[in-house]
Amino acid sequence: DPGSNLQGAPNRGLIGDVMTFFHLPALLVTLGGTLLSVLVQFSLSGTLHALQHLLHVIRRPLPTAPTILRRLRSYAITARRDGLRQLEADVPSESDSFMRLGLELITAETDKESLQSALERECLVLDQKYRSCRRLFEMMASAAPAWGMIGTLFALIQMFSQLNDARQIGPSLAMALTTTLYGVLMTNLIFIPIAGRLETRHTDDLQIRQMMQEGLLAMNEEYSPVLIEERLRAWLPAGAAKPVVPAASDESSRTDSARAA
Repeated sequence: DPGSNLQGAPNRGLIGDVMTFFHLPALLVTLGGTLLSVLVQFSLSGTLHALQHLLHVIRRPLPTAPTILRRLRSYAITARRDGLRQLEADVPSESDSFMRLGLELITAETDKESLQSALERECLVLDQKYRSCRRLFEMMASAAPAWGMIGTLFALIQMFSQLNDARQIGPSLAMALTTTLYGVLMTNLIFIPIAGRLETRHTDDLQIRQMMQEGLLAMNEEYSPVLIEERLRAWLPAGAAKPVVPAASDESSRTDSARAA
């Protein structure tokens, strides 16, 4: 059917145009060289840990400041109204490991210095994970263009050594150009965006942990839910609605506010 041939021709042409930019040897040189550079600078276990952290960051959405405030206020109300035993029963349902650790230490009646030390240690470990993962992708972003140029030099050397065979000039020149193209694309479409995203997530995650830490320390000092809210309100983004605190805790909050003052 002539009509069907005319309809299929553009599709085959499009696929052919796309496949023009695919060159397996060039991809192996650029990507393989980049990975080799990574393994020279980083250990295999460190590389795998950094990639695992990246997957964890992608899969785990970061809680917002208003959400954290609501959860901390709820736990503070439970601790004040029903005691630490009821709070201890609610701890296993907490999904965030940092928050769960703080609540476990509070229900164990840990002193303020030990609680603060444990939470700061968790923040330090988290900071090191982000820095290591970001350094990995920053290193890959610097190595990929270099290996693209190395692949270009390989292909040019091969082309000049076979100038007497005109059939080898085209494939060699294609590899020379595609290796540079792959290096630039990997750097600007993959490695630099991932490193930038990790830096932004790093800042946001540490801010959330610091907010949690301040709220957990206030709970450990047995501040009222209202006073905890007052201390954490500065972490809320501009324009965020003020959370509503049950009136049952108002009387105790006055006492705490006077004590804090």
